[in-house]
Amino acid sequence: MDKFIVSARKYRPQTFDTVVGQAHITTTLQNAIKNHHLAHAFLFCGPRGVGKTTCARILAKTINCDKPSAEGEACNECPSCNSFNEGTSLNVFELDAASNNSVEDIRSLVEKVRFAPEPGKHKVYVIDEVHMLSSSAFNAFLKTLEEPPSYAIFILATTEKHKILPTILSRCQIFDFKRITNNDTVEHLEGICKKEAINAEKPALQIIARKSEGCMRDALSILDKIVSFTAGTVTYQNTLEHLNILDADYYFKLIDCMQNQDLAGAMLLYDDIDRKGFEGDMVLNGFSEFIRNLLVCKDEKVAGLLQVVESFKDKYIATGQKTPVAYLISALNILNEAEINFKSARNKRLHTELAIIKLTYLQQALELAAGGDGLAKKKVAEGAQSVAFRKLGMVEQKKADGKRQTAETVAPKAEVPVKKEPTIYRQPTDEAKLIIEEPSVGYLSPDEEELNYINSMHSGASNPVQPQQSANTGKAMPKLGTLESIRQKYAGKQAGNTNPAIPLTLEQLQQHWADFSQKLKDNKNPAAQSFDMAQLVITSGNSFEIVTNNNLEQKFIEGERRELSEFVQQKFNNRTLLFTIVVTDKPVDFVPTEKPLSTKEQYIKIIEQYPLVNELRSKLRLGFD
Repeated sequence: MDKFIVSARKYRPQTFDTVVGQAHITTTLQNAIKNHHLAHAFLFCGPRGVGKTTCARILAKTINCDKPSAEGEACNECPSCNSFNEGTSLNVFELDAASNNSVEDIRSLVEKVRFAPEPGKHKVYVIDEVHMLSSSAFNAFLKTLEEPPSYAIFILATTEKHKILPTILSRCQIFDFKRITNNDTVEHLEGICKKEAINAEKPALQIIARKSEGCMRDALSILDKIVSFTAGTVTYQNTLEHLNILDADYYFKLIDCMQNQDLAGAMLLYDDIDRKGFEGDMVLNGFSEFIRNLLVCKDEKVAGLLQVVESFKDKYIATGQKTPVAYLISALNILNEAEINFKSARNKRLHTELAIIKLTYLQQALELAAGGDGLAKKKVAEGAQSVAFRKLGMVEQKKADGKRQTAETVAPKAEVPVKKEPTIYRQPTDEAKLIIEEPSVGYLSPDEEELNYINSMHSGASNPVQPQQSANTGKAMPKLGTLESIRQKYAGKQAGNTNPAIPLTLEQLQQHWADFSQKLKDNKNPAAQSFDMAQLVITSGNSFEIVTNNNLEQKFIEGERRELSEFVQQKFNNRTLLFTIVVTDKPVDFVPTEKPLSTKEQYIKIIEQYPLVNELRSKLRLGFD
């Protein structure tokens, strides 16, 4: 039984012309080899499985080839090429930076660089996953990378270029590998299937190319699995089943149910999908991609972005043309929100079904929103009645020459409502006077005052407007709503207040002060203690001072200023009563305290009273300690 070799290794490119999808890089390297313009350090960066390590090996083999072709390819016949193909070349070194990322590993590499190649022209060092090196290892590698020997060439490969130090990037010639397109992947898979005598449908290979996401190694691994699964026959249905991909026919059926607002059909269809083992997030993600493809089909300019199976393209275009753009965009928003919140949902199936329900009635919601202008119109009030107007009479107006002239008091079309504003008219007397009839309810609005002003202007500047005199008092009555009327109204209230102010005395002030302090104590207010310690001093008939001992008491009393002011003014029936808070620095009474006596002082006091104690101490030779 022959040993099985996976397709990714068996069909690994051995020359530049067999590399798939990286023509911009292979052409540059071939020209550099032909023109002998090779750099001393290369950096290959790009996604996984796009040919970085493969191109590094081809480059290493080609620059050591004894008989390179005119196109810059290796001959695969010379001893150097044969030893490289067999894996016994002494001039090519591969280092995995993921497992050899320490400073000691880089120092060992630098030591090997000092030795010249034996059978060949160049020593090539391929360092894969170079971004895994530590910062210390990068710094130890800097000097050698900048000024290597003439025979040494370094090829660095990485998938994460942003993790490499800028000092390393500036010393390398950088090549950016791109993802392999679906068409290139399908062509390469078709060529391998022909060599291996595999019956493969093109739609199946297109599904594999989409699943690999531009990675040729993944595409070849998927192909190997499906070939083993299907015993050498790769069909569209087998590929969908093996890759656990939902068929696009389900999405077409779903969109038809949603367009027809067939909720029962959509729910049964999702139940069928769920029975096949597809999770809700996979359905939401697949349906989002389906809606995106329909949106792409709406415009021919972006039709090239449609990456679907060839047999479904016409169906996508037909469905996309009959689906409104507003529906597609709104559906994408709903699906995106549902997919984001899927992980946090406790009932996954219910969460997915709610999204399907929203999409089913989305078209109806859009139609209501589009025709919502008619619903938002204001309704005409029922039973509206016209306002009755009073027609104004004619007046006689004198000219400057003494002749009389008849004119209307107001403009020809200006009419004044009876119920809302005063009626303005002139009496037919020798001296024209403006009489204001007070309204029964309310006061004049700004529009009504403006209308009255126009009426007075029509009556002539020579006849100023005079207020109506009260029948009882004979005094002029001002118009309602004016500042003068407000002042008179307030003055009337003040005059009507018959309670006289109580004279401010220290005895009554202290009594009310104690009442307010007791009120604070009942409310458990901490400011009550400050009120008890404060002193009151009357400065005038309408003001007094509150003397406090420190700033803390002042702040407590200041916090109750509003309530205290209202309380005192109410007790003395005087709204003009004011007070100020003053802080006095009272000297602290010094209370002398007795200083404790030391041991020696206590002994002296004792021997003054009992002299024999001193004689006893001398005889016993005792000290004070």
